[in-house]
Amino acid sequence: MATRQFIRSLATAAETVKPPVQLFGLDGTYATALFTASAKDSSISKTFTSVDKLNKTIAEDSKVNAILGNPALSLDSRKEVVSVLSQQLRLDNVTSNLLNVLAENNRLYLFPNIAAQFSVLNDAHNGVVEATVVSAKSLDSRTLNRLSRAISNSKYVGSGKTLKIKNEVNPDILGGLIVEVGEKTVDLSVSAKVNKLNKVLNEAI
Repeated sequence: MATRQFIRSLATAAETVKPPVQLFGLDGTYATALFTASAKDSSISKTFTSVDKLNKTIAEDSKVNAILGNPALSLDSRKEVVSVLSQQLRLDNVTSNLLNVLAENNRLYLFPNIAAQFSVLNDAHNGVVEATVVSAKSLDSRTLNRLSRAISNSKYVGSGKTLKIKNEVNPDILGGLIVEVGEKTVDLSVSAKVNKLNKVLNEAI
């Protein structure tokens, strides 16, 4: 199977490279292999630029998105698409090689998921810790900056790390905040407090 050969060849060629975090699933396997190959060539940042460029093109161009997601395309057509994208976007060799493998396996549709997983590896490699703040309404920049400073100084980020914070809106939490840093979640939402109160009331009846 081409996928297994691809993964094995990369692992053999760069056996001393250890990914900063462990990923799961087929997209995680491809992303890890991509990271390993780019690390071997000392071009992780170059590969990330190519991956990000192609991912944005897929998101913004409905035609490209439709073509990559079309399972009925012949192998020759898929290879031609990969060739055109690689040339027009000036993708690095590692990313182009991955696309060729995806084309051979008719899995080009997986690329956006692989890109998301590769971004996780790239952030971890660069000492970036991602935090997600969920709120009932969009937070203003001043509030986000205050939260960013507080989270950066917490034990969940650590010295020498860089925090990347994003705000997600979910009206269902009613109010308050849910803060996710890495694998740690702090739920300070109104909905969580209401659920806790309901549980206490039900146990008391």
